[in-house]
Amino acid sequence: MGKKAKELAPIAVSRLTSPGLYFVGGVAGLALQVLPTGGRTWVLRATIGGKRRDMGLGGYPSVTLAGAREAARNARLLIKGGKDPIAEAKAMANALRASVAKDVTFELAARSYIAAHESGWRNAKHAQQWRNTLASYAYPKIGGLMVRDVELTHILAVLEPIWIEKTETATRLRGRIEQVLDWAAARGYREGLNPARWRGHLDKLLARPSKVARAEHHAALPFAKIGDFMQRLGDTRGMGANALKFAILTAARSGEVRGASWAEIDLKAAVWTVPGDRMKMGREHRVPLSPPVIALLNALPRMVGTDLIFPASRGGALSDMTLSAVVRRMKVNAVPHGFRSTFRDWASERTNYPRDVAEMALAHAIGDKVEAAYRRGDLFEKRRRLMADWATFCLRTQTKGHVIDIRRDKAS
Repeated sequence: MGKKAKELAPIAVSRLTSPGLYFVGGVAGLALQVLPTGGRTWVLRATIGGKRRDMGLGGYPSVTLAGAREAARNARLLIKGGKDPIAEAKAMANALRASVAKDVTFELAARSYIAAHESGWRNAKHAQQWRNTLASYAYPKIGGLMVRDVELTHILAVLEPIWIEKTETATRLRGRIEQVLDWAAARGYREGLNPARWRGHLDKLLARPSKVARAEHHAALPFAKIGDFMQRLGDTRGMGANALKFAILTAARSGEVRGASWAEIDLKAAVWTVPGDRMKMGREHRVPLSPPVIALLNALPRMVGTDLIFPASRGGALSDMTLSAVVRRMKVNAVPHGFRSTFRDWASERTNYPRDVAEMALAHAIGDKVEAAYRRGDLFEKRRRLMADWATFCLRTQTKGHVIDIRRDKAS
């Protein structure tokens, strides 16, 4: 046991300012260490397991003389009981650090998940959709909650208010929350079953999405009216009108058209190859180009400083609103994406092409995984004939019983 020194009063302790180790009494081995820098700290010198050890008890004056003596007495009791107070203090500090390291809020976990995965997502829009839905619906309710504490009641508080009115959004949000919580579990930030899981859990508490969701279809032009529409579109000038013609004749999505580059076009082979990172399904898609589409491309100017086929006047790609504005000015009840439905209805009702040919023309997934595994080709030549027939149908209209070819406007 350390030597018991004369018991100093608080005023005497306050006057200890020269560098050195001063035993203050009251508890054997308790001393105030004055550092050359002027700092002062409490030390308990004791024998633990046969070895002399110095145990820090905190700084002075934050820890008072009375506080230091109390801490020293407790440490002495632990030593007397065969325990190592220094080892226990380190273990407690490590446990505290580990606990603090797991103090991750749901919002921080979600942002970390997005940062870790967005480079593998197909486009920036997908990442933005993640951010927007979580910021709008999840963060206000559970964003500040520790991710380890997120439970079923919290998930329901987020989903129930929008499950009926915004079913599609709520369904996507649920899946995103589930993925964030799975990520947090994998990182060791939480334990237990995922409260956002659907099967065998939330499906018992929430109505099945297919039973409550209202089908929202894109407004589409009836295929019987496409000829008249294309005739009017042929009289419309501008890059937006050209992009819309290209989109209609190729049955492509607006984003695929607006991001199309000359490097993707093989005019000689009459093929447009869209890379997988620009496709909704994430797979490369070959589009056969009919003669009217080739004529349209040949008539377009090549803009300096960009490889985009349909660049905006101020640079960069056209916005989705540009194509929508063309349709709106023509005062028809349709949206650019709806022309894909127009094409699909025409292919079903006016042609004998197999369903799979039309579906592949739209770059849709065909059948189940087994069927897809056995289908090696992309029915390209059949699709080439289909798209040629579609262009012919689009660029002809009936007026007073006569068939009038309006392909003279195809390159405007």
